[in-house]
Amino acid sequence: MAKKQKEVLVQEPVQVQVKQPKTPQWEIKDRMYLLKGRGNPLTYVLQSKSTRKKPLLWFDEQKGINREMRYASNQESVFVDEQDDNAILEHIVFENGGLFVSKRNQALQKLLSLYHPKKEYAYSEKDQVAEAKEDLVSIETEMEALNTAVSIDIDQVEAILRVEKGSSVDKMSSAELKRDLYLFAKRNPVLFLDLVNDENVILRNLAIKANEMGIVTLSQDQRNFSWGSTNRKLMEVPFDENPYSAFAAWLKTDEGVEVYKSIQKRLN
Repeated sequence: MAKKQKEVLVQEPVQVQVKQPKTPQWEIKDRMYLLKGRGNPLTYVLQSKSTRKKPLLWFDEQKGINREMRYASNQESVFVDEQDDNAILEHIVFENGGLFVSKRNQALQKLLSLYHPKKEYAYSEKDQVAEAKEDLVSIETEMEALNTAVSIDIDQVEAILRVEKGSSVDKMSSAELKRDLYLFAKRNPVLFLDLVNDENVILRNLAIKANEMGIVTLSQDQRNFSWGSTNRKLMEVPFDENPYSAFAAWLKTDEGVEVYKSIQKRLN
């Protein structure tokens, strides 16, 4: 009898498709280029052609070679090996810190946006989308700061403004405090929100008010806090620290918590 051959099942390898990253598409549009740094000159001439002393090259990874570049107004490409013998060379001139390039001048746009080695060093391309996002974040932060300013109580208002105005807040009415708080929130929303969320600001204000009312006293050399009624020493200010900031931090310690409660009762 013939032996039956065993069937061997061969499993074919599973093919996994790897998604390749999409290459950003070149958008046909007008573009604006801005010089970087402060104190922009009236005119700035950017290198527009390659010379022996100052080569203007771009490394082509596909071909594995450095390609020489030059800007010619009558050529479609900025690469010398793709230009004909009738190239009309032009200067690249920034005026008052900027250079507008029409969408009709694709050769110059691609030289400035894709190939020129001075990009992000001497100049950058204006990104309107990125600027819009930054403006949106700025507006949203300002709105958050103003909404927060409306809801906080007068004691916190005084504490925050004391950081900006010092002891002059003691002479201001509630309406003046609120007005200046709104202006502060609008002018510097990031700092305002930081101060709102900083509990040390409230404690520092409490320490200043307690000292002004004589509940606690600060020595003339600003090194020691004591009870105003008994002159008993409460804490020593560490060297080279703001005394009220140091006292505010000390009020959060186990020893300072009871002092904080006592000060609050006396202030109220």
